[in-house]
Amino acid sequence: MSTELTSLVEVSTFTALLWMPYVLNRMIVRGIPATVGYPNDPEPLAPWAQRLRAAHANAVENLVVFAALVLAAHALGVSTPVTAAAGPLYLWSRVAHAVTYTFRVPWLRTLAFVGGFSAQMMVAWELLSA
Repeated sequence: MSTELTSLVEVSTFTALLWMPYVLNRMIVRGIPATVGYPNDPEPLAPWAQRLRAAHANAVENLVVFAALVLAAHALGVSTPVTAAAGPLYLWSRVAHAVTYTFRVPWLRTLAFVGGFSAQMMVAWELLSA
């Protein structure tokens, strides 16, 4: 499997697991019945859990773009040193983004987001240049 596809699988798996900590917080704060049900006035999640939930939503939104670009590159046979470098850059940028978002690290959070966006644009550039 190519570096690009490996990174896509890794970042997809990471994104798929991001919900677990904030749902565990929901179970602790609200209890299991309210977590699996539809309470009228639920207790708010801990602030870190609210931020992780937002980071998860952001990760899902950006994964759509990265996945489309990587899959297009794979389908077209475009694999260059730039696309290979973009995969790990995207993965580690998204991990850093989730951690820094959750723990309220504003400048690093933004830098991590820009790293992920740059990785997307690296793949896009290689596709458009092919």
